[in-house]
Amino acid sequence: MATAQAGMVAELIDGAELVVIESSGAPTDDKSRWTRSLDEALLDGSVDMTIHSAKDVPAERPDGIVTAAVPLREDPRDSICGALTLDGLAAGAKVGTASPRRTALLGAFCEQATAVELRGNVDTRLRKLDEGTVDAAILAAAGLNRLGIGDRGNPMDPTVFTPAPGQGCLLLETLASNSHALELASAVNHENSALALEAERALVIELGADCHTALGALAIVSENTITLEAICLAPDGSTWIRDRISGSTSDPAQLGRNLAKSLRVAGADELLGASRGEIA
Repeated sequence: MATAQAGMVAELIDGAELVVIESSGAPTDDKSRWTRSLDEALLDGSVDMTIHSAKDVPAERPDGIVTAAVPLREDPRDSICGALTLDGLAAGAKVGTASPRRTALLGAFCEQATAVELRGNVDTRLRKLDEGTVDAAILAAAGLNRLGIGDRGNPMDPTVFTPAPGQGCLLLETLASNSHALELASAVNHENSALALEAERALVIELGADCHTALGALAIVSENTITLEAICLAPDGSTWIRDRISGSTSDPAQLGRNLAKSLRVAGADELLGASRGEIA
């Protein structure tokens, strides 16, 4: 998946050469295991730009690394594979996912189903679904589409099953000092996608959310307005808070921070803390 999506972007950048770097895969308590090797290559000059799935990029970035571009966002929704809808699942159905957010959303909005751990790449997860290990699986629509198998899933309503912040977005990074890379990357930047991602990432940073927390968020940009919706959930989905805010595209980061503050007043810290095991 990573190589496929990186290749798609590299083809759009004049003179770009794709360099494949293996993720370290070293266990950590955050998302840095997915970005560490690429960050090191960028900082030591081995590459000029890196391409990430935005939802996998930690909120805090190493000094000197900046966003170069955000290409046109793919479908940000989650897709259910093996069923037409969540409501169509039978009582006791096993739904595969490795995401705390998806697990919590299932607990909140699909009580008849049970979330079971399902890991591996897209092919592995679909193979386990086909073999009957699970009755259904939830995957990102963007990933299915980029692999040319979007018909394996049915996208779900994002106002109910809210996607992960940044889902569907690719994030190109470079060094702040690399003016040539910044200029080249600007050719593939999609302004509305970049604005939406900035709002969503600001929300994540303000809340201190991470890969262990059940947080969904999606920003929609229309003309000069951003509408940002987010949901925070207890790990089992028994309690949740949803809120929405709209504002000018002039300061998407502030919009994200404002929504985070509203969610915090409503109790988001307690819910996200429970996801991290900080609160019983």
